[in-house]
Amino acid sequence: IEVLVPPLPEQKRIAAILDKADKLRIERRAALAELDTLVQSIFLEMFGHPVTNPEGWPDPVCLGEVADIVSGVTKGRKLNGRSAREVPYLAVANVQDRALNLSTVKTIEATDEEIERYRLERDDLLLTEGGDPDKLGRGTLWSEELPECIHQNHVFRVRLTTAKVQPLFLNWLVGSQRGKKYFLRSAKQTTGIASINMTQLRGFPLLVPPVSLQRTFAARVAAVEKLKAAHRASLAELDALFASLQHRAFRGELRGA
Repeated sequence: IEVLVPPLPEQKRIAAILDKADKLRIERRAALAELDTLVQSIFLEMFGHPVTNPEGWPDPVCLGEVADIVSGVTKGRKLNGRSAREVPYLAVANVQDRALNLSTVKTIEATDEEIERYRLERDDLLLTEGGDPDKLGRGTLWSEELPECIHQNHVFRVRLTTAKVQPLFLNWLVGSQRGKKYFLRSAKQTTGIASINMTQLRGFPLLVPPVSLQRTFAARVAAVEKLKAAHRASLAELDALFASLQHRAFRGELRGA
């Protein structure tokens, strides 16, 4: 097989083009990482440390007093001849830390009654039942990413019943050190796996800052998410450009470009 090797100066020029494109990708990823930490900084700046509560926010209620909390549909249950249809459902793998992974969404046969009971609505907080101890309190908000979806029994659905606690603030509070410390203290742990039950989740002690402050936090997070979306789109374009440049370089199409 004959391999055409361009002159050394040409190799250096092509390498410089690829290095420049790769540098742009690295910078974009770094910007995304900084934006990920920015929201944590905003949360602490606005509300203080949720464990020590230096702002002295009221803590009058537990989660179960301000939210409807349910476990989901159980796989392998017997339908006993009842009419059912296929519906998408969220499993533990779909619920990440303040994010959803919908790359693989499975379906399950469920009755109309089950679908009505477990159907997800906008701003439902989804929390995993257990896993690695450091992942207790892992959860995210549902934003109607699918037109219809229910959830598995290892995923709790938390639906607020009061406007005094805002969904996004709750998501960050539950996932904060306040939530992790509470769940670690309450959880059942066996061989490195920890899990919480409905009673423990309902007993989570809330902090309740002014609603106006919670809404301001949500608006600031939305602004950051808009920036992140723009950076992700730019990164996708840069990744495509880099792959194209690599392909053209291997085909000898960058010579003299």
